Amino acid sequence: MSKKKTDYQEDLIEWLKDSEHAAAYLNEAIEEGDKELFLLALRNVAEARGGMSAIAEKAHLNRENLYRMLSKRGNPEIKSIFNLLHAIGLRLTIEPELKAA
Repeated sequence: MSKKKTDYQEDLIEWLKDSEHAAAYLNEAIEEGDKELFLLALRNVAEARGGMSAIAEKAHLNRENLYRMLSKRGNPEIKSIFNLLHAIGLRLTIEPELKAA
């Protein structure tokens, strides 16, 4: 891995330690409508919020299952997503779409 990419990842993880930043980051990933992007964003936030092992324990998930769930081919159940979000100190909310006037 190049130094530049390592620095970016480290900076991102540090930035995601803030709850407001983590929430905005995940919301942007959701807005993109790409499941793989959302799962990557969840992995990054989990890493920032204590690491995969600690988050897996808080979410009552097996660490290997958490890695699998958040992989590119992952297909997590909604309950697992809720447990994961709770473990990282966030929650999912639904809002109406804004319609252009």
